Amino acid sequence: MDCTFSTAEGKFNYRVGAIIRNGNKILMARNPNESREFYYSVGGRVMLGETAEAAILRELKEETGLCCEIERLAAIHENFFVDGKGIPFHEISLFFLIKISEELSAIQNGHHTDGGPSGEFLEWLDVSGRAEKVVYPDFFMTTDFSKERGVLHFVTREI
Repeated sequence: MDCTFSTAEGKFNYRVGAIIRNGNKILMARNPNESREFYYSVGGRVMLGETAEAAILRELKEETGLCCEIERLAAIHENFFVDGKGIPFHEISLFFLIKISEELSAIQNGHHTDGGPSGEFLEWLDVSGRAEKVVYPDFFMTTDFSKERGVLHFVTREI
């Protein structure tokens, strides 16, 4: 069971995400079934009783088909937003920097995921072209996590 629950005030999510960077490119996911075009991190919800590290490795296997290696915890993101159905969300995400491997760098744009929503695919985005795409979280396009040494903390309030 996912670590997510609803209350009278909204919904809470606990999720993990992967930071997969290869030079100036970052691997992101997109679901073409969404009403608007945007990209988001590879990852998903943590299951009850699952560690964050185990969750991101499971999500990476589901979405890329590969066994990956974590370099380190890179960021904590507290995100407050309203979804497309008008539901307020309070989301805590832990983002892990993933070691780039030959297999990861060989993923082609349009790679369909198995563990994500129907139709979801992966795409390498150029971080220098940040104005061209809508990316969540937006700090993925502006922060070079390979140059940071500590765990960064981000808070996004859209509500």
